[in-house]
Amino acid sequence: MAGRAKVMRMSVELPMWRALAGYRVLTMLYAIGFFATAHSGFVRPWPAVGYYAVLLVWTLATLPRVANAASCTKRFLAADLTVALTGILLTPFTDDPERVMGGGPTLPSIWTAGSVLAFALKGGWRWAALASTLVAAANLAERGTFARDTLHNVLLVWIASIAIGYVVEVARASERTLARALEIEAATRERERLARDIHDGVLQVLAMVQRRGAVIGGEAAELGRMAGEQEVALRTLVSGGLVPVSRVSEDSADGAVVRVVDEPEEDAPDAPVDLRALLAPYAGARVHLAEPGTPVPMAPAAARELAAAVGAALDNVRRHVGADARAWLLVEDEPDGVVVTVRDEGPGIPEGRLAEAEGQGRLGVALSIRGRLRDLGGTAELISVPGQGTEVELRVPRRT
Repeated sequence: MAGRAKVMRMSVELPMWRALAGYRVLTMLYAIGFFATAHSGFVRPWPAVGYYAVLLVWTLATLPRVANAASCTKRFLAADLTVALTGILLTPFTDDPERVMGGGPTLPSIWTAGSVLAFALKGGWRWAALASTLVAAANLAERGTFARDTLHNVLLVWIASIAIGYVVEVARASERTLARALEIEAATRERERLARDIHDGVLQVLAMVQRRGAVIGGEAAELGRMAGEQEVALRTLVSGGLVPVSRVSEDSADGAVVRVVDEPEEDAPDAPVDLRALLAPYAGARVHLAEPGTPVPMAPAAARELAAAVGAALDNVRRHVGADARAWLLVEDEPDGVVVTVRDEGPGIPEGRLAEAEGQGRLGVALSIRGRLRDLGGTAELISVPGQGTEVELRVPRRT
């Protein structure tokens, strides 16, 4: 059954956008509340009332626009900044000139900072610098003079917005790097899984065709030679690895995206299976199976992987010791895990032979056995004494 795609979206920006939406609402209420308490000092209050009506409707209607970077378009940012700048420039026309010259707040007050921060979250520090510069120019035009408090307010908005914009850019770069790393990890695991399957089937069949073709001779020998060449090429491909193509977010401003493929539906955790039932087919005249008298329950996926590792170990016995070699399987159901031991009566493995085989692309032990156990969170211990056979201990923790 085909695997199902799963999308994991990672974004540190989403909390920032939510905070911005809350900030816009609160500062809008603050600006209206200040006007309500000081409206008697305005020389022309009705234009201010009209502006605050527009500000109220605009802030509430555009909340979906500041939900994420994708919704916050350039056209919206331009219109939002225009609302802020209009309120600043309208202040001298509506408010008391003495209060304006004394450093009183503008009509939008601190709501203006929310508009600038939207630029920072959307486009980084460069966009923030542009928006804060326009706000600074409007504040200087509104005051008509270069006062110290005006300078302080302008610098505060300018520095804060640029700093936040820079942090957003760094966060996006970090998310893309993390997404790339997770992609590589997922692709590596998939490559190892495919390598195990190939080793368990295709490579062994090609090796058998090569050996049998050499024995039979004639046209079969040529077929065996071709099978041997394909075995070498396939081993090289399997051991060489794959470099996955990065599939980072279609909209990087919305957070880094990693696409992974779940295991097939049939591998989803379900009712436990009895490991003994999966190992029973391996028992025979040459393979003696010793198991507990009670079921050995395991998660279906873990049980199948453990059984496949046992099968790979028995294949190595038949291949390197002989078709008539005897082997023993011992299943132990321990409180913290399951242990399966595979022992043979062969001559043992010379020291350094496994590392040499892995360097030649023969990854039976590395992938089909140790790789499977590693994916399950378990271990595969190999003990071999020359002249006394080989013992492989496969241990899988109870929770995988």
